[in-house]
Amino acid sequence: MDDTDWALLRELQHDARLSYSELSRRVHLSPPAVAERVRRLETAAVITGYHAHIDLAKAGRHVVALIRMACYGARCVLRDPKVVTWPEVVEIHRVTGDACAVLKVVTGSMNDFESTIDRLAPFGQPSSTMVLSTVLRWRPLTA
Repeated sequence: MDDTDWALLRELQHDARLSYSELSRRVHLSPPAVAERVRRLETAAVITGYHAHIDLAKAGRHVVALIRMACYGARCVLRDPKVVTWPEVVEIHRVTGDACAVLKVVTGSMNDFESTIDRLAPFGQPSSTMVLSTVLRWRPLTA
């Protein structure tokens, strides 16, 4: 990737709805050249999608938690394809250390959160940390 690719990525991360015409103006390339570079970045899976950032509280998800799962073997949470379909699970990370996974979970209430913990219990030992506030919600990747 060169500096122009990084310039395109920077602009798209700030506003993925920019037209090729506006992108071309910002990175000083023609619209067809921008379109080709963006297609190349998509094909190479550098760009994996375009998403809206959601304010969780305004969307009714007031409980945010990180759940460490200590589970190994056949019953590991990482091996069950159903867990990734649970709407309250928004991220799953395989990690090192005394846990095998960390899940980011968002729910509308503590009762919903408790139900999620109960659903996770058969996979192993869940240990939760409640998010009180988020200092850095998201940041674009730069070169």
